[in-house]
Amino acid sequence: MHKISVLYPTGVGSRFDMDYYRKKHREICFQSLAGLERMDIEEGIDGPYHAVGHLYFPSLEALHASMSGAKAGDAAADVPNYTNVTPVIQISQVID
Repeated sequence: MHKISVLYPTGVGSRFDMDYYRKKHREICFQSLAGLERMDIEEGIDGPYHAVGHLYFPSLEALHASMSGAKAGDAAADVPNYTNVTPVIQISQVID
């Protein structure tokens, strides 16, 4: 299994709408990213991030195919609707 972790840093003047992210952006991700099996959301309490989203795919090939799919841009285009920060992206292989 492989995942994309999307980390949303805090900072002066940064904003993040968790309600929108949970209710609308998550749905857009499932509609636009073929092969997305699961999406976990973490809300930051104390630390450098407002939130972290973890998107799980069955394989690295499925992850790459999803990111280059016809609707993949829909999720990226939605980002300004819930935050004004540039997210940090990490791709990982789940080993345990």
